[in-house]
Formats: sequence, structure tokens, C-alpha cells
Amino acid sequence: MNPIDTLANARHFEPRSDARLGGHRWPGGAGLALSFVLNIEEGAELAIADGDELNEAVHEITNRLDGMPDYCLGTHFEYGARAGYRRIVQRFIDAGLPLTLNVCGRALERTPWVADDARRHGFELCGHGWRWESPAGMDEATERDSIERTVATITRLAGRAPAGWHCKGSRSPHTRRLLRERGGFVYDSDDYGDDLPRLLDLGDGGPPHVVLPYGFDTNDMRFFDRGGFVRAADFSGYVGDAIEALLAESRQAPRMLTIGLHTRIIGRPGRIAGLDALLRQVQRLGDSVNVMTREAIARAWIDAMDSTT
Repeated sequence: MNPIDTLANARHFEPRSDARLGGHRWPGGAGLALSFVLNIEEGAELAIADGDELNEAVHEITNRLDGMPDYCLGTHFEYGARAGYRRIVQRFIDAGLPLTLNVCGRALERTPWVADDARRHGFELCGHGWRWESPAGMDEATERDSIERTVATITRLAGRAPAGWHCKGSRSPHTRRLLRERGGFVYDSDDYGDDLPRLLDLGDGGPPHVVLPYGFDTNDMRFFDRGGFVRAADFSGYVGDAIEALLAESRQAPRMLTIGLHTRIIGRPGRIAGLDALLRQVQRLGDSVNVMTREAIARAWIDAMDSTT
């Protein structure tokens, strides 16, 4: 295995050193950084109707239709682009809050107004693969092409290359090396193992790579889980509890929380009240929390770690 692959894929079980971070605060003095991530996947889902080899199976129901186009699936994803996207994004625009958009390249090709909004409102575009699929089983050439096509599309439509990357599901053993080879990436979100970022030295003499943990629990995808969220209040209540717990811990050392959103999920009329309640809670907390893009969090973490060494 390539030395960078070895370092990038090492598992980390050691406890973090909160004592070393005790005096650190996020920009503006907050102890807790909040990252809202809106996933833009509509049009990138696997679909025989688009020439893909199979259909995605999970939307409002779980049902894979094999060997033929699935128009039910297609229109469920279309809802996110047609109705859910604007319903969600307008709330962040009205609140003046930053937003990171995890964009699949093929989805952005089909919804170029997303890039227009990013330029106009200062949203971050993070690469999320060309199609909405995990690279875990891809060969290197295929994964490299996915990264290249996604970066090229984001750069062409938004005027700036992405600084971050996030795979669907598991990354491959080669993902971080391919990101490093491509250049321009500051962070990836392919980690679920902490409430704080960490710096990863890839051993190639280059700048540190930031690993920004993501979360599946504070995520509207749980509306699709049996036993997960059902009512809008389930989402706002659970995520709100996570904010309060981390806010208390952040009095001693910094914390970070990611809230994952999807246009076709939280963008439904029966669920959007959960986001409304959550945004009201964030506004009530004022300067004790800092809502930031993921790129801003990554760069702030690099600066903080430089100041503690």
C-alpha cells in the first residue's frame, strides 16, 4: 500500500486531549461550531432511465426495481430539486446563516441554479462524488475520474474549486491520496468518530489534511429509518438535545456538531417545521454558538492547532 494510504487509513482509538484545547474558542468566541450541510444529490441517484446499470432503492420507501426504469424513484428525487431545495435554502438566506452544500457533480449539472445561489449567498460547495454512490468498491481510475469530473463541474458552474470532499457511505482505501494528488482540498468529511476535527499528517511533506466528522444521527435521513424520526418535532428535539449537550461541554473545550439535511427529506411540508424550530433555537443561543461552513471550520482548526504547537 502507498505510504499515504497507510497513514490515511489508520484507525484512531486514542482519546482526544481536551486539556490541551481548554482555552480554544471558535471565531467570535463561541465554544460550539455548528455545521449545516444540505446534500444536493437529485439527478445523481443511480437510475436505469439515466443509463446507469441499476436503480437506487431508497427514497420515501425502500424498493429496488430491477431491469427497467423506476419512474416512482425518479419523481421522489425530482421533488427535492423542484420544491424542497428552495423551501430549505430560503430559510438560511432569510436567517443570514452560512450553509455547506454537498453536491454530486451530475446533480449540479442538472440544477445549475444551486451554483448560482452559492455564488450569490456565499454558500460553500463541497464535492460529493459524480454519481450518488460509494467509492468503496471502485478501482483507482474510476474514483479518480469521479473526483475530476466533480471538481471540474463545480469549478465551471460556481467559479471556484471545492475545498472539501465527502463520499456517500464509506470512502475507499485510496480516497485521501487521490484528493491529495488532485490538490486544492483542505478537508474531507469521511469520518464519524468524534465531536471535533483532527489534523491528519499524510506523510508526504504537504500541509495537514483536516478530517471533519459528519453525523448520521443528527441527520434528517432518520426520517427514512424505521424507529427513527416521524414528526418534525422528532428531528428538532433530537438535534436540539445534541446542541445543548455539546454546548455544556464546550465551556471546558471546543466542540463541533454537524446537522445533515436533504432537499427531498426535510424539504417536505410535514417536516420543514423541524428545521424552523432548530433555527429558532440557534438564534436564541446567540454568540454561544457559531454557525460556519465546513471550509471555515477546517481553516479555523488549522489556525488553532498552529497556535497550540
